[in-house]
Amino acid sequence: MRQLARRRTSGLDWVLMAATAVLLLVGTLLVWSATANKDALTGGDSTAFLKKHLVNVAIGLVLMVLVLATDHRWLRLLTPILYVVSMVGLLLVLLMGSTINGSRSWLMVGGMSIQPSEFAKLAVVAGMALWAAERTEWGKRTGALDVVGLLGIAAVPAALIMLQPDLGTMLVLSATVFGLLAVAGVQRRWLGGLALAGVAVAATAVVAGFLKPYQVDRFMAFTNPSLDPAGAGYNTEQARIAVGNGGILGQNLFSGSQTRSGFVPEQQTDFIFTVAGEELGLLGAGLLVLLLGLVVWRALAIAARAQDMFGRVAASGIACWLGFQAFQNIGMCLGIMPVTGVPLPLISYGGSSMFAVMMAVGLLQNIHLRSSAGVPGSFTEPTRHLVSR
Repeated sequence: MRQLARRRTSGLDWVLMAATAVLLLVGTLLVWSATANKDALTGGDSTAFLKKHLVNVAIGLVLMVLVLATDHRWLRLLTPILYVVSMVGLLLVLLMGSTINGSRSWLMVGGMSIQPSEFAKLAVVAGMALWAAERTEWGKRTGALDVVGLLGIAAVPAALIMLQPDLGTMLVLSATVFGLLAVAGVQRRWLGGLALAGVAVAATAVVAGFLKPYQVDRFMAFTNPSLDPAGAGYNTEQARIAVGNGGILGQNLFSGSQTRSGFVPEQQTDFIFTVAGEELGLLGAGLLVLLLGLVVWRALAIAARAQDMFGRVAASGIACWLGFQAFQNIGMCLGIMPVTGVPLPLISYGGSSMFAVMMAVGLLQNIHLRSSAGVPGSFTEPTRHLVSR
C-alpha cells in the first residue's frame, strides 16, 4: 500500500500542483483583504469570509484527492451520474432557487448556497469526452451524428442556464464546448458553421429582447463606461480605478484605498482581480496571470500526452474552461470584456466554483498519472490514426 501511494505521488504533475497551491494561497490572502472591512455584514467578525473560504479550500482539496485517486474506469462509469445530478440541480434552481443580482442560479441547502451551473461545466466536459471516447473506440469516423450527439450533451444544460439567466456561465460554456468539438475531431466546416450560428443567435437574442434590461445595460456600459457611471457602468469604472491605483508595485496587501473604502462591488467574488491589481500592482497581478496561464498550459500538456480519447478531450476541455473563464473575469476588471459575473478560478470566494475547479484539477492529475504509468488507451493504434485525420 505504501509503495502504491509513493508511486502515485511520484507520478503527479508537480508543476500543476505547485501552481494550484500558490493560486489558492494568493486567493486566500486576496479574499481576506477584500472582506476585512465587512464587519457589518458578518456580525462584527472581520474574518468570517476568510474562515468560510478556508473551509471551501479544504473541501476542494478533499474532492481533488478523491477524483485523483479514483480508478480511470470508475471515472468513466460515474460520468453519466455526474451529468444527470448536475441537470437535476439546474432544474431545482429554476423551481426553488434564490435570485441574486438578477439571476436565479443558487440553491440554499442547510444555510449553504450551491450554484449547480459550476458543476455543470465539469459535467459537460466529462460527458462530451465520454461520447467522443466511446465513438472513437469503436473505430467510427467523426461525422454528423457525433456533432449532434456532442451538441446535445451541451444543449440541455445550456438551455437551463439561459433560463436562469446566467449569461456569464453561458459564455464560458460556449467557449468550452467549441474547444471540445475541435479536439474531438469535428471538421472545420462544422466549427465554422457553429461559430456563425452562435453569432446569429446572440444577435437575435439582443434584437428580439430576450436579454433582460440589466444585461443590455451592462453591454452598453462595456462599450461606453462613461454612459452611466453611477449605474450600469459603476462596476467597470470602479474596477478600472482600483487596478490603476496599483501602479507597478501596488499599495501593499490590506492597504488598497479602493478596497478599504469598499468602492468596488462584489470584490471578493467577481472582482477579486481588482484587489490584486491595486494592492500587488502590475508585477503581482502579472504573476497571478502567469500562474493561471501555467495551469492552462499544464492542462494542454496533459491532453497532448493522454493515452486515450477520454483523457485527451477532457483535459483539453478543462483547459478551455479555465482559460476562457480567467480571461473573462480579468477582462471585465480591466474593462476589455463585459461584466457577466463569473469567478476567477482558484482565487474568488465561493464554494461551488472552488469545488468544481478542484475536481477538474484532480481529473487532470488522474489523466496525467495514467500517461506517466504508460497505461495504454482502450482504442487501437489504427483508430488513433483515424482520429487524427
